[in-house]
Amino acid sequence: MRILFLLVKIAVFLLLLGFAVKNTDAVTIRYFLGMEWQAPLAFVLLVTFGLGIFAGFLTNLLVAARQRRELLALKRELHAHRHVHAPVPVEAA
Repeated sequence: MRILFLLVKIAVFLLLLGFAVKNTDAVTIRYFLGMEWQAPLAFVLLVTFGLGIFAGFLTNLLVAARQRRELLALKRELHAHRHVHAPVPVEAA
């Protein structure tokens, strides 16, 4: 399994390397107020992809934090409910 995973990683690396070599043309990114930035197309795509992954990661963190707070509140509510409504033991006759 490790060898298969290594082969997949090598194949992906070679595909990305080939893509980067074929797309070395400079592109211009224009911002507001006349600001410009020139970089190779492959680099711009890589940065854009990385920013997308980062944005998704941050969104996932926010959702996970909200769910964690909700889970803790529900656990506290369940714990309080169990102690208030604890069953009374019935003695055998």
